Amino acid sequence: MDLDALNDEQRRVLKTGTTTVGIVCKDGVVLASESKATMGYMIAHKEVKKVFQIDDFIGATTAGGVGDIQALIRLIKAEINLYKMNRGEITINAVSTLLGNILHNNRYFPLLAVMLIGGKDKTGFHLYSLFPDGSAIEDKFISTGSGSPFAYGVLEDNFKSDLSVNDAINIAVRSIKSARERDIASGGKKIVVAKVTDKGFEFVDENIIKKI
Repeated sequence: MDLDALNDEQRRVLKTGTTTVGIVCKDGVVLASESKATMGYMIAHKEVKKVFQIDDFIGATTAGGVGDIQALIRLIKAEINLYKMNRGEITINAVSTLLGNILHNNRYFPLLAVMLIGGKDKTGFHLYSLFPDGSAIEDKFISTGSGSPFAYGVLEDNFKSDLSVNDAINIAVRSIKSARERDIASGGKKIVVAKVTDKGFEFVDENIIKKI
């Protein structure tokens, strides 16, 4: 299925079901997701992109309606560029506030999107969850989507404040795998993982993920 060929109504119906995970560790932030998209009881696509780079040191995960998510990613990228042109370096809190305001302004006709925003700024590494009502909440580890209850079981049992990025990648993959085993709306061909470190945003090699 060509997602770009879908009309607006079809995009709103097409859901990513989803399990996404974000973890803050001592030397970075890890973001992960599976890759299934559903349309009712049909698996519409097995390799939907749910982890995005939105700036040099900022990434996002997405859950919800594909059309709303794609529009929000385009919009927040543009807003970040405008902010940096006018005011210089942007913080993770500012990105989350900006996105929260966009969602809140649409609360009566809500955008079907739940997002994680994670990255590095001058104050360190941060992770926020964003919801359709515009709320933005910071935490050290977060899971969103229909498979999140299963992912949280792994996260709660394994999270420590002194985790390394490599440790966090291992936990993120295991938590997504747990959700894929039990949540019918989570799955697809891939587990996608990205990390944000002092070097910037980077997707983790698929071979590393497969070994885990």
